[in-house]
Amino acid sequence: MFKELRPAVVSFLLLTLLTGIAYPLLVTGISQATMADKANGSLIVKDGKPVGSELIGQSFSDPRYFWGRPSATGPMPNNASASSGSNLGPSNPALMDAIKARVQALRDADPGNSLPVPVDLVTASASGLDPHISPAAAEYQLARVARVRNLAPNTVNKLVADHTEGRQFGILGEPRVNVLELNLALDALH
Repeated sequence: MFKELRPAVVSFLLLTLLTGIAYPLLVTGISQATMADKANGSLIVKDGKPVGSELIGQSFSDPRYFWGRPSATGPMPNNASASSGSNLGPSNPALMDAIKARVQALRDADPGNSLPVPVDLVTASASGLDPHISPAAAEYQLARVARVRNLAPNTVNKLVADHTEGRQFGILGEPRVNVLELNLALDALH
């Protein structure tokens, strides 16, 4: 019996050493050496303190700021430990109720805005943590942010343009604006 057990135990210990210790240390070492910023969460640091991540959305509700996509995470918005979508399908009346409430909240925050509400301002992303909005979503909010901050719309528009990222490699994805980075630039300006 020990004759059969010994190779199994040795294999178990060897594989544990390789896959549980050596491989994670190797991957961690390579990532820290070649891309430490990304390996450490792509943190955004202001005045020496981390204020967020480029990769995880944050909830903004003050009209002085651009607002991101709604979050479906619970018990609070943009909860990285509860990353998930709402799982509400297009035939679910709760989805339409949520969208109508979000549209109304946007209209209430900026009553004079007659632009169509961009879809990404009223629908949650699949992860519930999307840090980006579309340029159209930023444009929809531009007049409100400029008015509340007493800034010229052209000034805010330039900030949005400066913080609009293009498609990856020129072909992948859509242009997007990182909401946290844009709001930090607004705070630095005013």
